[in-house]
Amino acid sequence: MSESALASADTLSERARALVEADIVSGALTPGARLGIAETAARYGVGATPLREALSRLAARGLVDAIGKRGFRVKAVSYEDLADIVRIRTIIECEALRLSIANGGGEWEAGIVASLHRLRHYARLKPRGVCEGEREFDALHKAFHTALIAACGSPRMLAAHSDLYDQTYRYRRLMMAGFPDPEAFLAEHDRLADLAVRRAQHEGSAALEKHIASTIRHVYPEAERRSA
Repeated sequence: MSESALASADTLSERARALVEADIVSGALTPGARLGIAETAARYGVGATPLREALSRLAARGLVDAIGKRGFRVKAVSYEDLADIVRIRTIIECEALRLSIANGGGEWEAGIVASLHRLRHYARLKPRGVCEGEREFDALHKAFHTALIAACGSPRMLAAHSDLYDQTYRYRRLMMAGFPDPEAFLAEHDRLADLAVRRAQHEGSAALEKHIASTIRHVYPEAERRSA
């Protein structure tokens, strides 16, 4: 296969991945839904081969399950699965924050401050838009969390953070309409930024761990009350 053909195939599979991922995260494709190759290819107007590649990529990212020769399904949701995602995300991000605090310079600090400013600016202009499913807000929220750990020096940690963030986001998007108190949400991010920039490693890690765990409290409040 020529280089141009390979590039075209990769572009098609990436387009298919983006389309399917958007529908999984938004809930248009429900948890557990079967992703038959023929039907799904027709739905998105792509060929079977790039679709299989796209679904394999999404399986590697934890959004899709490969079921042997039977094809693929949208990853199911459960309290246990979310708790596991949160546990691994906490381990990775707290270590990445520790490394960033140890190694980050002025550019890293500026990135945190700038991402926080953009998040607050958006909230000031669109206070009702501080909720899951608003594309601009979602991008700014993720960018802030990425900025916190951007100086960790590990591309694998950053990639794992991105995947795990998206997995937790899917739960929030499916099962949580918005943040109970937008001002408290912003204040919590102010504190995370302040602790990181002040190099308060232990306090920062504790605050980040609590913040990540809040997804479980918001999505499964009844289960959390029973386990308390």
